[in-house]
Amino acid sequence: MTTPSPHAPQNLHAPWRLDYLESMGQAEKKAGPPPAGSGSFLLDYWNEPAKDAANHVIERSTHGLILLNKYPYANGHLLVALGDARPTLLDYDASQRAELWKLVERATQLLQHTLEPQGINIGINQGRAAGAGVPQHLHVHLVPRWGGDVNFMTTVGQVRVLPGSNEAMWKRFVEVAGDTKTNA
Repeated sequence: MTTPSPHAPQNLHAPWRLDYLESMGQAEKKAGPPPAGSGSFLLDYWNEPAKDAANHVIERSTHGLILLNKYPYANGHLLVALGDARPTLLDYDASQRAELWKLVERATQLLQHTLEPQGINIGINQGRAAGAGVPQHLHVHLVPRWGGDVNFMTTVGQVRVLPGSNEAMWKRFVEVAGDTKTNA
């Protein structure tokens, strides 16, 4: 058995907080999907296609959009969301989930053609407790990965180094998006 690091997090048991946490979840469920302009930037972006360039939206379909994450884990970190804001995957019907997956496939294609990563993390953070920043509007993250992309700056300094701007990255993706649609 290994000795725990003195810097490792310790457990603090606070059973009285469970009622509080569960009540927060109930309040969030009652709130339902956000109306336009309510703080769901994804819904705002969906409703404002004229601002796609400013919002780094790479591509739209009739059902959803693909865009760069404003606060990426790595350059090229994409988000995929449907225009219909719902909090959980199962709140969408089967045809909507299929449309979401088509957008995820397209985003994967764009990542592979634009950045040629060695891997891609694809995931959904459903609910605030799972890390969702916009829990009322389910979305999918696609993070390009390369061997050695997490180095001492991230692990020791708690700082991510992003070598490119979102504007430059957006231009690269939009160019590839046009090329791959033409050649599809």
